[in-house]
Amino acid sequence: MKILITPSILSADFGRLQAEVDSIEPFADWLQLDVMDGHFVPNLSFGAPVVKWIKTKLPLDAHLMVSNPSERIKEFSAIHCKNITFHAEVVKETSARKKLIEDIRKTGATAGIALNPATPLDEVEDVVREVDLVLVMSVVPGFGGQKFMPEVLEKVRQLRSKFPGLMIQMDGGIDSKTAKSAIRAGANNLVAGNFVFGTPDRKAAIESLRGS
Repeated sequence: MKILITPSILSADFGRLQAEVDSIEPFADWLQLDVMDGHFVPNLSFGAPVVKWIKTKLPLDAHLMVSNPSERIKEFSAIHCKNITFHAEVVKETSARKKLIEDIRKTGATAGIALNPATPLDEVEDVVREVDLVLVMSVVPGFGGQKFMPEVLEKVRQLRSKFPGLMIQMDGGIDSKTAKSAIRAGANNLVAGNFVFGTPDRKAAIESLRGS
C-alpha cells in the first residue's frame, strides 16, 4: 500500500510561502490546505485567494474546517483542488452529504469526509461507500502542534478492515513515531505540519514519515 505524505501549509512560514512549498515539492505527494473559519473551529486561517498565488505541481487537498462547506466549494474548485474534504459534524443529513459529494465531484475533485476524534465511525456509515477519502482526525481540529490521540487508531483499523481500497487520511500530531502507528492501523495518507515545516531537512522528515 503506497503511503502518501501531505504536508500542511498551516505550519509553513507565510512570509516566504512559495519558498516553503518549493522546499517540500520534490518529496511530498499532496499539499494540504487547512481552511478554518473561526466558527466551526476557534481559529481562523486562509482562503483560496492566498493559495492561488502558489506555484506547485503538488495536488491540493482542501480540508474545510468550516460551518458552510457547500458555500466554499466554488472558491476551492477555482484553484483546481485534487480533493475537498468536509466535516461529518457540520453536514449531518444523508441527503445533504450526498448532494455535497456530488457538487464536489462536479468540480473535478474527489470528495472526502472528516471525523473529529469524538465522532464515532458509524456517523459516516451512510456515505462511506460514496466518498473517495475518509479523514480520521487524531487531534481536535483548530490548532497545529497538538498531541496525537492514539485512541482514534481503532477507527482506522475498522475502516481498513471493511474497506480495503479506501484512502484513509490521518491528521494531527503526525511525526515519525505516530506515523508508524497510523500506517500499521491502515492509514495511507498522512498529514503533517510542524514535523515537516519545523525542520530545515524537509526531505529527511518526509522520508521518516514513510518509514524509509
